[in-house]
Amino acid sequence: MVQSAAENVDCYLAEVSEERKEAVTRLRELCRAELQGFSEVMAYGMPVYERDGTGEIAFASQKQYISVYVLRVDVREAFADRLAGHDMGKGCLRFRKPEKIDFELLRDMLRATAAGPSQAR
Repeated sequence: MVQSAAENVDCYLAEVSEERKEAVTRLRELCRAELQGFSEVMAYGMPVYERDGTGEIAFASQKQYISVYVLRVDVREAFADRLAGHDMGKGCLRFRKPEKIDFELLRDMLRATAAGPSQAR
């Protein structure tokens, strides 16, 4: 699944392949636990966590990997040392194997995102 037409995150999770479902569900639970005050929406065919109407975190089950989008540059910069060994795109971490997801790193990045000021324009 590259881009989903799911109308909500529950429907999105229902589309995720069995080998990734547990990891993606755990990722959602982590986002919901750490991103208090954020709204969970579907945007660009993936779950997005937004505050004051601005997306700050998103994730997707792509064809080759699970992507976690950390849309705040300040958070990515603050974690540059810990991100150095990971497969990174411009604003995302890519995990080719669900069992390789670094949930501790993600938890810390989610907490930093939630603690920071809103990015609303």
